[in-house]
Amino acid sequence: MAIARYLLGGLCLYTSAHAQAFDSTASNDDAFSYVQPLNTTILGPYGHSPSVLPAPNATGNGGWEDALAKAREFVAQLTLEEKADMVTGQPGPCVGNIVALPRLGFNGLCLQDGPLAIRVADYASVFAAGVTAAATWDKGILYERGFAMGQEFRAKGAHVALAPVCGPLGRSAYSGRNWEGFSPDPYLTGIAMERTVTGIQDAGVQATAKHYIGNEQETQRNPTFNPNGSVTDVLFEAVSANIDDRTIHELYLWPFANAVHAKVASVMCSYQRINGSYGCENSKTLNGLLKTELGFQGYVMSDWGATHSGLATAEGGMDMNMPGGLGMYGLYPQLGSVWGGNLTAAVNNGSLPESRVDDMIIRILTPYYLLGQDQDFPTTDPSSADLNTFSPRSTWLREFNLTGPSNRDVRDDHGALIRRHGAAGTVLLKNENNALPLKSPKSIAVFGNDAGEDTQGFYNQVNFEYGTLSVGGGSGTGRLTYLITPLEAVKQRAAQDNALVQQWLNNTLIINSNVTDLWIPQVPEVCLVFLKTWAEEGADRPHLDVDWDGNDVVESVAKYCNNTVVVTHSSGINTLPWADHPNVTAIVAAHYPGQESGNAIVDVLYGDVNPSGHLPYTIALNGTDYNAPPTTAIQTNGTDDWQSWFDEKLHIDYRYFDAENITVRYEFGFGLSYTIFNMSEITATAVETGISSLPADQPTQPGGNPLLWTTLYQVSLDVSNSGDVYGAAVPQLYVSLPDSAPEGTPLRQLRGFEKVYLSPGETQSVTFDLLRRDLSYWDVVQQNWVIPEGEFTLHAGWSSRDFQAEAAITVVSS
Repeated sequence: MAIARYLLGGLCLYTSAHAQAFDSTASNDDAFSYVQPLNTTILGPYGHSPSVLPAPNATGNGGWEDALAKAREFVAQLTLEEKADMVTGQPGPCVGNIVALPRLGFNGLCLQDGPLAIRVADYASVFAAGVTAAATWDKGILYERGFAMGQEFRAKGAHVALAPVCGPLGRSAYSGRNWEGFSPDPYLTGIAMERTVTGIQDAGVQATAKHYIGNEQETQRNPTFNPNGSVTDVLFEAVSANIDDRTIHELYLWPFANAVHAKVASVMCSYQRINGSYGCENSKTLNGLLKTELGFQGYVMSDWGATHSGLATAEGGMDMNMPGGLGMYGLYPQLGSVWGGNLTAAVNNGSLPESRVDDMIIRILTPYYLLGQDQDFPTTDPSSADLNTFSPRSTWLREFNLTGPSNRDVRDDHGALIRRHGAAGTVLLKNENNALPLKSPKSIAVFGNDAGEDTQGFYNQVNFEYGTLSVGGGSGTGRLTYLITPLEAVKQRAAQDNALVQQWLNNTLIINSNVTDLWIPQVPEVCLVFLKTWAEEGADRPHLDVDWDGNDVVESVAKYCNNTVVVTHSSGINTLPWADHPNVTAIVAAHYPGQESGNAIVDVLYGDVNPSGHLPYTIALNGTDYNAPPTTAIQTNGTDDWQSWFDEKLHIDYRYFDAENITVRYEFGFGLSYTIFNMSEITATAVETGISSLPADQPTQPGGNPLLWTTLYQVSLDVSNSGDVYGAAVPQLYVSLPDSAPEGTPLRQLRGFEKVYLSPGETQSVTFDLLRRDLSYWDVVQQNWVIPEGEFTLHAGWSSRDFQAEAAITVVSS
């Protein structure tokens, strides 16, 4: 029976095709994909996942001890049926719901999307996306954004925020959800995760690090079901992300370790398979890496409908099944659940120890008590139930007691904060002849379908032609209550100068017209072109160009306007083929800035804010310059044949371009300013002497061996503002490991950054702490982090290819 795979499915081990071919139908500037060719069967060096059983119990290490004791006391009072309810989601007012137990004073748990807003809510703010926050390179903003989001989740009665995102990390430039996360660099993303988690949880809301792990494409992320069969009749299993041991540690696990170190409450397991086993039943990644190696004390929840078995997920390390039903995304509660009553039956028939169920609940309740959510936590806003299309009232199996005020306005003064964050994450890529900031122009032309009002409403889940793009689509989006468009903000600012503003928002009209016939009375002093690039959950990007013929719009305008300023609102990477056009005087990457989009960009364009954003990724010359595209098709028909082999290993984004010495358009970490910064020579001081190559054994704390988080060296430098404008510099530190490091080690890796705000003539000292993990590689034989012996080179500069100072340190292992 098809249902059996849900109840009894376990670890998948198999041999599969391990070859990839370039799709020759794609043009140089379009996406290309890997297609599994016919008649190719090669056993790879990885691609299977070993079993790690049993699931380890929570210990409370790292400051969780008191909360864990309260959780154990609570669990001791539960019946077996109540225990099943505590770990199984049910339809209700929130995206995810754990039902209340009134007899024990437990009011249930409300879980809500998402990474830039509480999505199923009204009168809530829409913050800048993760990629925008990463582009700020500002640790303070990363925390501030997380804390403000947490405040809104709490005020709406949401115990758990399904945020932040570090999976996808950004292996592929084409991944549809990269914008929800931060950066393809694990260090930058790790800092962003730690600061965001801390901010959310300081506001009293549980954070969720997602999607764990290797969730690097949207294509075939879920199984393909037989349209003529039942909801569990599978034609093709989800794609398998096949990742070797060193790569998973140094790239994809790295930022999750930061989140665990920050005491993240929950980790969401991902849809796809990992080395052959589904993410929510992969005992190696859940029990072995997360709960044992990293010492994670919270709970693992499934992504919505990512549970494909019963016992295997329970034994494999998953602790909470969301949303609880069967079928794609768990949308069929009427069919029951792989857990729920089945979990009760498994305990009663002896196939699952009740102690395993107890540990699930202890892990769920420990962060609940740790964050004080048992005391005076706001009730769930009743309006959430009316907005929740995922589980409308007609699907509820139980009634929820919704009390307290409805339609609560939780936005506070966050609009001003979002405006500031959006400007801080805006990246100035080109500025010829000091075209920016604008000098009070009297004639302004605005072009592009990204400039004006959204014509299809404030809650867009699909691509739309007319209107500015402030967020992407899918569960990571937000429900806007207002949106300041670029056109509106430009008009308001231009009115201060009594300037003429003309507008053309139809891209087709612009392309098919001689633009000199459009404007009056002469060539405008500046032509502002607003372009957009859509991305969403459930689909990977088909290309890296801007959308809606945006390239042609730029060419049409720049042909006649010798001061063309281009602004992109994008999910991430655009290849910008017109970047060298002599009439394109400035290029500004504004990403997805949230509800204050127009105000944020105008602050930068007019110089009220000096741009200080830096790229959190690399912009290549062509789409085909990027390695590691998504696996988009197979030419075989085996159930398990969707395979994605991460053969590039550690070489993604700038690591790849550096290793292959490929010329890029704008490198990782790049960003211009309206002022000039200088950097002194750097000094490196050892904090410890007699450094051992291996960390001494220590009791595992959240984040792993605590010695990995100790400082071994401090690197110092001075940063000066030698210009005449206040601004923020972003000094960056990259480390090259010695030649004794294993083959495949990247040439340079980011290992430090700070954002330094400086008045004209001001100098500040900056110190980077190099932790043991920053100077280590993962040794697959010793199964430990190892510091290689020899000379490390430290590179300090303004980007991954603009270095101002270097130094060397030599480590001789004791």
